[in-house]
Formats: sequence, C-alpha cells, structure tokens
Amino acid sequence: MLIIENVTKHFNGLPVVSDVSLTVPGNGFTVLIGPSGCGKSTLFDLLMGVLPMETGRIQWCRKAVPDLNRLAAYMQQSDLLLPWLGLADNARLPADIAGEPIKESGRRVQDLFDRLGLAGFENHLPSTVSGGMRQRCALARTLMFGRDIVLLDEPLSALDAITRRSLQKMLGLLQTDFNKTILMVTHDIEEALLLADELLVLTPPPMQIAARMGLEHPKPRRMEDLDLLAIKNRVLAMLQEKRSS
Repeated sequence: MLIIENVTKHFNGLPVVSDVSLTVPGNGFTVLIGPSGCGKSTLFDLLMGVLPMETGRIQWCRKAVPDLNRLAAYMQQSDLLLPWLGLADNARLPADIAGEPIKESGRRVQDLFDRLGLAGFENHLPSTVSGGMRQRCALARTLMFGRDIVLLDEPLSALDAITRRSLQKMLGLLQTDFNKTILMVTHDIEEALLLADELLVLTPPPMQIAARMGLEHPKPRRMEDLDLLAIKNRVLAMLQEKRSS
C-alpha cells in the first residue's frame, strides 16, 4: 500500500500543492484528474524527489521512505526515446544501466514486445514508427525497471482518440497482468473512468483533493454504461464549478 500524507509545495511564496493526502492500495489503480496547470505534474516531481517537499510523508508497505525514486517507474507525457537507438535498445536501457546481463534483459524485452504488439519492430528507430508505437515502447521501458509502483503522467495526451483507446487497454495490463500499484494523472475524464479503481478530483492551484470517488464497476468498462456517463457528468460539473469559483 502506498500512503501519501500532507504534501505541500510553494513556488515564489505561492502555494502550488496544498496538504495533499491519498492512499493507493497494493495493485490498485488511482487516477488524479484536474484542470491543466493545477499541479499534477508538480506532485509527481515531489513524490519522485525531483523537487523537495516542504511538508509531507510517504509510506510504502508500512515503511516510511523519503521519496519514490528507487521504488517507482515514472512514465511521462513524452516518450523520451533516444532517436539513435532502436526500439528494443530503448526499452532495455533500465536493465543496461542496472548491469543486467544482455541475454536476460533481451529475453524480458522480447516478452514485453510480444505482449504489447511491438514484435517485428525491435530494430526500428523511433522516427520510423507511429506515436502509438513509441508510447508502447515507453511503456515497455517503464516495465523494464521492475518496480512495484508505476507513476503515469498523462502518457497518452499527445495521441489521437483511436490510438488512445487502444493504449488505454495496454495501461490496464499494468494492473491485471503485471500486478503494479498505479498512480496516474490525466485531464481526460473518460480515460479516468475506464481505468480507475478510485478517482480523485483536483482543484485549480493551489492543488487540493476536492472529491474522492470509488469505482467498483467491473473491467473492461465501456462509456456506454449509463452509470459511468452519470459519473462523468458529475465530475465535469465539479471541474467547471472549481474553475469558475
């Protein structure tokens, strides 16, 4: 279980993240949704130790930790693939840095490429494949870290709607097939409703949690579900209210 308590951050004297607390159960999928610029990415930088927290505590499996830098894999909005390396070599980078034998890391990469629909593209450069395939490669690289926690910072935001739907299913595999504990930020309400076990609605800066919604609907989900459509309308109204207040 991942427990985050009372995280606060100011920039130039102005509050950006204000006393944020949340809990993600082991193998849970928690999604944060809020307006652009509300501090979602800043929160992840605080959790990963990229920025120092002014106040706050983090616990993983009942043990206090200073940050998630060595516990979580972090998948960002941009795929950040190295343009001179093929897809398989890009995905294998975490293992190479850790000194894992190439034979073993190559086997793991190939298994991931088979499962993520990248088989046959191992030697292709990033510039020669679609944005969706690059994000699949970035997902494979994220899994190659072998971490129990995965932070997802709007990883599908730059993709077209059809590709997003396909890759949302891939993100679902993090929970169902790879048993990861997932914390994701997005501004796409439907994406959040399709993936989340718990949905946290955020306020504009300074970021706080305005509402918490448990989603017990079985997965995979479809947005044609009338209950999900009703929740979507509630979340949309809440975000619009917070923005105008």
